[in-house]
Amino acid sequence: MCCGKINADGNGLCAECFNKITFIAKPYCQRCGQPFTQVAAVNAKMICPKCLAEKKHPFRMARAAVKYDYASKKSILALKFMDKTENAKIFAKWLKLAGTDIWKEGADVLIPVPLHYGRLLTRRYNQSALLAQELSKLTDIKTDTGSLLKCKSTKPQSSFAHRNARAQNIKGAFKVKNPANIKGKRVVLIDDVFTTGATAKECAKTLYKAGALSVDVLTIAKVYQN
Repeated sequence: MCCGKINADGNGLCAECFNKITFIAKPYCQRCGQPFTQVAAVNAKMICPKCLAEKKHPFRMARAAVKYDYASKKSILALKFMDKTENAKIFAKWLKLAGTDIWKEGADVLIPVPLHYGRLLTRRYNQSALLAQELSKLTDIKTDTGSLLKCKSTKPQSSFAHRNARAQNIKGAFKVKNPANIKGKRVVLIDDVFTTGATAKECAKTLYKAGALSVDVLTIAKVYQN
């Protein structure tokens, strides 16, 4: 069983839990970061079939550190819902490694996926903002928590199983407060889990409308898509 606890020294999960984590490694889709589980599926463009079928991708690339499964879920949910904010420090180390492709292309600002103020009042903190702040310490890339806002209260994305329903739920939910802070910037969007990408895509569209030069997505975990 995975305990999901951080070691007393704050440097990582206990050995038993760490050994159960599936870190994402190449080969993976160069756009969405989805691992190629079969060597035969890897193509010259290194783009998965779903991304090839999507004519216009809302973000430049998405990367995640680990597979979202039972082993990683417990510690991520502990950060998100159980006040285990210390988990953000070790996750930031994972994010730095997972973002290697992004850092090579260049990044100007880290922007966490925002919470609606009603949700923020209930939870008291935004786990994505904590991740961005800890990652900023490791990369020297500044964090902007005030420009991208969630202006519409929505149902939790986990309430919807189908990607179309998730996309509809989150549509029009974000706005940029200070476009001047975004214009011409290479933005890295920070979140905890990439499931269908509906939230990331809606945020990316909003940031591009505000004049972002590029938008990349970086998350702790990714749900493997069949």
